[in-house]
Amino acid sequence: MTSSISTTGVPRLGRGVKLRYDRSRERHVLLMPETVVVLNATGTAILQLCDGERTVADIVEALREQYGDVPEGQVHAYLAKLAERRHLEITDGD
Repeated sequence: MTSSISTTGVPRLGRGVKLRYDRSRERHVLLMPETVVVLNATGTAILQLCDGERTVADIVEALREQYGDVPEGQVHAYLAKLAERRHLEITDGD
């Protein structure tokens, strides 16, 4: 999948979307009206960096600092998928 996400784009959670830790599942989840998305550790790490201030490039760099080799294309694809589902909003950082 080729991502159309710009490295200068600035992602943040979509309108009405909340990132929360669910104690019963012992995982982070995205909460939306009538929907819950259970996240794995990778998704949680990425979404915790989507604060509306960091660019996509900043997020990839922060992940690399924490985890070492991080495939940039996979981060872009994940963000694009979430944006397509309106879980994220990505504004132009230029």
